Amino acid sequence: MPAIDETFDAGALVGSGMVQGGAALATYLIGRATHDTHVAVLGSDLIRAQLITTAFTQGIKLTVGRTRPDGSRYSFPSGHSSATFATASVLQRHYGWKAGVPAYGLAAYVAASRLSENKHYMSDVLFGAALGIVAGRAVTVGHGASTFALTPIAGPKGAGIGLTLVGAQ
Repeated sequence: MPAIDETFDAGALVGSGMVQGGAALATYLIGRATHDTHVAVLGSDLIRAQLITTAFTQGIKLTVGRTRPDGSRYSFPSGHSSATFATASVLQRHYGWKAGVPAYGLAAYVAASRLSENKHYMSDVLFGAALGIVAGRAVTVGHGASTFALTPIAGPKGAGIGLTLVGAQ
């Protein structure tokens, strides 16, 4: 349906690394220029979340090499989803759910746009979303109502990351 397809066209731009990374950098620079420590810290957290999610997303893309539904390369995981969910996680941790709900809504819109544009499978956007949330949470440990500890887990046939609730503030 053309009308639905056009509705999701903006998701490719909004979720792009240039927009997400650029917004993070702009936030940091504005905080520094205005001497607003909270905005500068927010920008710093956004930058770190984008760097982490990009590194993991690109590393997994190159390792897995999954073909996209449209036949192009590097489908898994969705970088647009991971980037926007990382931003949403950081915003939610800094400002609570009043900022988190619209931020996660925008991230879900971007994820849906990747499906609508035939760029990803559902598993691509879901894993990308999870990766972004972990990146956003990792850089904001200590913010918000509770804190988490991330622990690397190594085993003879694999590896993983443990996420443990440390306590409520």
